[in-house]
Amino acid sequence: MDKTESGRDGQFKEVQEFNRMYKELDDMYHEIALTLGVSDGEFSVLYVICMLGDGCLQRDICREVFISKQTVNSAVRKLEKKKLLYLEEKSGRDKKMLLTEKGKQFAYSRVLPVIEMENSAFMQMEPEERKELLRLSWKYMDYFREKEKKLLEEML
Repeated sequence: MDKTESGRDGQFKEVQEFNRMYKELDDMYHEIALTLGVSDGEFSVLYVICMLGDGCLQRDICREVFISKQTVNSAVRKLEKKKLLYLEEKSGRDKKMLLTEKGKQFAYSRVLPVIEMENSAFMQMEPEERKELLRLSWKYMDYFREKEKKLLEEML
């Protein structure tokens, strides 16, 4: 194996490590949702409602956690059946999502502690480490987005 191949293997290992870390984090959220007795989509809806407040819209959920409208709609229907939230007409096709009393109890006792745990873990890093993590993560996202666009254009 020449230097180019070994250097390339090293780069792939770094990307694999980054992807494993991302996947492990995703798996931890999945495990949390399972433990709470909700789907990943339901957890995401409740999570964003805890973050943005009662009365947010389905499109707010899509924008905040990057899941499809169909997934959000399905999760909302399940949460309605569980009597954790209900929809209220706003204007046109927009509907506010509001937690029922049962939903508030569930969200504030089960989902809010997850958000607090995230914040606590993040705040354990030094201020400069937090800034650097965010800066480098956004830099990676920008590069990835640019390369994704090119790749998709080439595939067409």
